[in-house]
Amino acid sequence: MQSPTLAILILILLPFAVRADESLKMIEPKSKVIKPFNGTNLEGFTTWLREQDRFEHSEAYSVVDGTIRIAGKGMGYIATVNAYRNYHLSIEYRWGERTDGSKYVRNSGILLHATGPEGNARGTWMASVEVQLAQGCEGDLIVIRGEDDAGKTIPVTLSSRTIVAEDSRTRWREDGAPTVYSGRQFWWSHHEAGFEELRDTRGKNDVASPLGEWTKVECICEGNEITVKINGQIVNHCYDVFPAAGRILLENESSEVYFRNFEIRPLPAP
Repeated sequence: MQSPTLAILILILLPFAVRADESLKMIEPKSKVIKPFNGTNLEGFTTWLREQDRFEHSEAYSVVDGTIRIAGKGMGYIATVNAYRNYHLSIEYRWGERTDGSKYVRNSGILLHATGPEGNARGTWMASVEVQLAQGCEGDLIVIRGEDDAGKTIPVTLSSRTIVAEDSRTRWREDGAPTVYSGRQFWWSHHEAGFEELRDTRGKNDVASPLGEWTKVECICEGNEITVKINGQIVNHCYDVFPAAGRILLENESSEVYFRNFEIRPLPAP
């Protein structure tokens, strides 16, 4: 159920979102599964790299053996041309070999409800809700805000039910306290306290597949709620999400990663 606070917020913020995406085609799958990726080329997508990385643009995004390959060169994203609302996203990813050269985890993400001009968030991403794919952090939720063409903030917000663990960080739990996002990501339910985020390490309760294997991610976007599943297990949930529709981005954050079986499914009939 939509809260009174969110209803007021939407009335205030909706003009920003409408102006930002007024030219987009908005699709709500009703009866058929939509497959944005044709397995052959990147038709139906746009690509983006931050300005200092654009000399590598031709090598950053490609199709390899029927999968989308993000080469891990630079930072940016590949985005659906169309925007979507009320859908069940299902996609699989597998890490490649290239990393950013640091000792820290391989990193990527799925950005939902992306809105506004290309690269409007710090010249790198778009205003959106990120479902984190970084190793050990799979399913964490992050709010990314950006700016429209006039330089005004594109608002993004969400709430979740959370607990505070021994490391003072919030984690989703179904019986947790209602919590409005305030700048720190909402960690997935069993994000290990003290996890050092070192490359190719795993939290003790991780549900993502081991390195070299495919991991399935599902994002069920229904109204102003998002439910995240990793390999079939619910790991995070949020509500009072704004905006509640937009483009879908696959993040390039300097780690090579492959995506396949990209499907946008209808929600079950009520």
